[in-house]
Amino acid sequence: MTSLRAIIYCRVSSKEQTLNLSLPVQEDQCRAFCSLSGWEVDRVFMERGESAKTADRTELQAALTYLREQNKRGVKIHTFVVTNVDRFARDAFDHAIVRRHLAGLGVTLRAVSQPIDETPAGKFMEGIFAALSQFDNEVRGGRTKAGMQEALRRGQWVWRPPLGYLPDGKTMKLDPERAPLVRLGFERYATGLYTRAQVLEHLTERGLRTLRGKNLTAQKWGEMLPNRLYIARISQPAWDIDAPGNWPPLVDEETFWRCQSLLRTDGLIVAKERNNPDFPLRGFLTCAHCDKPLTGSWSQGHTRRYAYYHCPPKAHCRRTNIPRHDLEAKFLSLLEHLRPRPEFLALFRRIVLDVWNTRRQDHATQRAAAERKLADLKRRKEQLVEAFVYQRAIDQETYQDQLAKLNEGMTLAELDQHGQRSEELDLEAVLAFAEKVALNAPRLWLEADLPQRQRFQTLLFPEGLHIHKGEVRTPATSSFFEDLHRFVPMEERMVSPAGF
Repeated sequence: MTSLRAIIYCRVSSKEQTLNLSLPVQEDQCRAFCSLSGWEVDRVFMERGESAKTADRTELQAALTYLREQNKRGVKIHTFVVTNVDRFARDAFDHAIVRRHLAGLGVTLRAVSQPIDETPAGKFMEGIFAALSQFDNEVRGGRTKAGMQEALRRGQWVWRPPLGYLPDGKTMKLDPERAPLVRLGFERYATGLYTRAQVLEHLTERGLRTLRGKNLTAQKWGEMLPNRLYIARISQPAWDIDAPGNWPPLVDEETFWRCQSLLRTDGLIVAKERNNPDFPLRGFLTCAHCDKPLTGSWSQGHTRRYAYYHCPPKAHCRRTNIPRHDLEAKFLSLLEHLRPRPEFLALFRRIVLDVWNTRRQDHATQRAAAERKLADLKRRKEQLVEAFVYQRAIDQETYQDQLAKLNEGMTLAELDQHGQRSEELDLEAVLAFAEKVALNAPRLWLEADLPQRQRFQTLLFPEGLHIHKGEVRTPATSSFFEDLHRFVPMEERMVSPAGF
């Protein structure tokens, strides 16, 4: 008695997954399933990290072509085996049309981990599994806000753990290498005898590093101190969430709240903590000579106090010592210099919209091409049927061969047509916001509070600014200003105010 024959189809959804054992495990499970079912494995097709788009799933196309060719040769393949239906198609639509194509070739679909067959109940379950697969893909592709909120309320942290913790399933565990040093940092700062910078310097000397092996930055350390995750507490005021976490605290609450008290009072017991709204450019400007971020302080004169930006005392550099008013005026002048002329901004806007619309048109053209291809294949199928049934112009073998090719082409064309989908973007709103920033940067900076100023200036100058002989130098501006700068005539680019 001739045994039934099956082909196996395995797929991973990313190149990275090809490096682990996912594909071999899928193949082993499918082979074991075929052996138990009494089926002979005819061939194995492996999709090694291709995208879900049909045009890229070369092994799926090869499998469909192989089935058609074997059917033409009289070699009957009875079963198409996968581990589960989410390996077979990316959504219910794809599943239905590929499943229909297999049925046309007399091939049944079977899944190792799911009870599907040709009975009414089996077909019903297959539809349920296909829908669940699509639902699972959509949920994993973009977790909903409601789901995140519910997880947070239950004490589960849904983002990357802070330094000192490691992920552990649906909770976090203490990092044995970094947690003791982070705890030491909190305890040392809580004494009130050291500034944040001094504590960070001590932790760096003791070997505290990020997960990538880099030194912890002052900004990152400043963000860690008020982070309630270290006392196993979730606080998300924007979502009205304040809940205990499901992980062990790294710092005791007394130490943590002592740190918060020092942060609110500028950290003064002996040492003075440095985050003063009087000097918004502190830490953002760097001395070109000593390469240290500038600090700021008040100097007492005969009749009043004067504010200055200068190199930190530990740098032993006195090359930079500039009155606050003068330096901030230079900074505002730099922002003013970045302001584009309205006609250049309008040109930039038109070009961006033109490129965007061109891409959308290209996308529409590709979709239309897929629709035309599908319509042409349907027309050719109708002509083939007419030539065979009514005109008797071709024999049955030729008819079946051509019909199988057309059905395969229609299946792939339907998948391509379905795959030509694009996400909507309110580009007009994005450009309006960018124009507001570009045209009003000095005023926006002046009207902002300290945290807003610091974020704003970092947005405009991601690498900060250098001070050289009392003048502001710009290593790099944001990508938006760099792109916009290309539309300014060369002769205007070369004209800059003194010191810039």
